Amino acid sequence: MGNLREPLREIAECGLPTALEAMGERWSFMILRAAFNGVHHFEEFLAEIGIARNILASRLTKLTDSGILHRTLCADDRRKVEYRLTQKGMDLLPTMIALRQWGEKWGTGTPSNPVLVDEKDRQPILPVTIRSHDDRVLGSKDLCWLDAGEIGAPGTVLRRGMANNIRKLSAM
Repeated sequence: MGNLREPLREIAECGLPTALEAMGERWSFMILRAAFNGVHHFEEFLAEIGIARNILASRLTKLTDSGILHRTLCADDRRKVEYRLTQKGMDLLPTMIALRQWGEKWGTGTPSNPVLVDEKDRQPILPVTIRSHDDRVLGSKDLCWLDAGEIGAPGTVLRRGMANNIRKLSAM
């Protein structure tokens, strides 16, 4: 349905390579998982996730350099370092939850325990979804690529001749 698609060779204009550069490695995700669960110190990371010291040091440096974790010396013991999620790191929570839910569905086939719940009513969270501007849940057949210059263009939603600028996501 038309020719438009992401310019796959122009990786500088896509956020995915940037995200993968910062996160695209198993141990980085496991370190983040631990950080989201309240782990803050090097020795705690070692004990909790069973990672080799050199790999942990390398990944913590990369996550810190990427601005995902913030490294500070502990006030009570200047030899001890604490790693905390930054806002940039906290913004990865939906990604982490989506990956966990995908792994439960397609990997283990069972929900993980403990279960992530809404603290207010203690009910399990819903699956992470793609939502439209008006909060409708969208599936792959509801999505298409559109040139940024055509978004919100005055007049009709789909002008004559504009069909060549659209490519359905589900057709990929």
